[in-house]
Amino acid sequence: AAEMLSSPWARFYSNSCCLCCHVRTGTIILGVWYLIINSVVLLILLSALTDPDQYHLTSAELGGDFEFMDDANMCIATAISLLMILICAMATYGAYKQHAAWIIPFFCYQIFDFALNTLVAISVLVYPSTIQDYLHQLPSNFPYKEEIMSVNPTCLVVIILLFISIILAFKGYLISCVWNCYRYINGRNNSDVLVYITTNDTAV
Repeated sequence: AAEMLSSPWARFYSNSCCLCCHVRTGTIILGVWYLIINSVVLLILLSALTDPDQYHLTSAELGGDFEFMDDANMCIATAISLLMILICAMATYGAYKQHAAWIIPFFCYQIFDFALNTLVAISVLVYPSTIQDYLHQLPSNFPYKEEIMSVNPTCLVVIILLFISIILAFKGYLISCVWNCYRYINGRNNSDVLVYITTNDTAV
């Protein structure tokens, strides 16, 4: 009975991922990639905090009644970036040293990110008019704004949904890679403990 219950989950488990590399190697590469991206974002945010005139966009430049990034938002974005660097570093270290628990925060972030993108797709599907409203709010100097607004609204919704679907499929694949890495490390650690206990019992 236990084998029948575990068999459906076993279908979604694999030790290999993209480019035929091991899920552990794939998780390390993914963690390093996210680490690099968030480090670059952090450098940009720190540069903006030290030299606000270079990055600060006023309401006149955006053509709206708000300021794009004030100091409070910059500090929040910097804190989030630091947290992401910590989470990515933990995942990379956990996959490298085979500590399954260190991968969990990164996996939870992936699930949260996937859920947000799914909500965006649902909102576009349920309220397609929000796309036109968003386009009208863009600054007049935004690249290709007129060309995008001239596209048929239905066609634009289909293109955006297709684009989001591709992103969701890719993110889902990365989630499965990290999950399989967690299962692999967890199973390996459990088997090592079992071998140790069996060897101890045999010795006794």
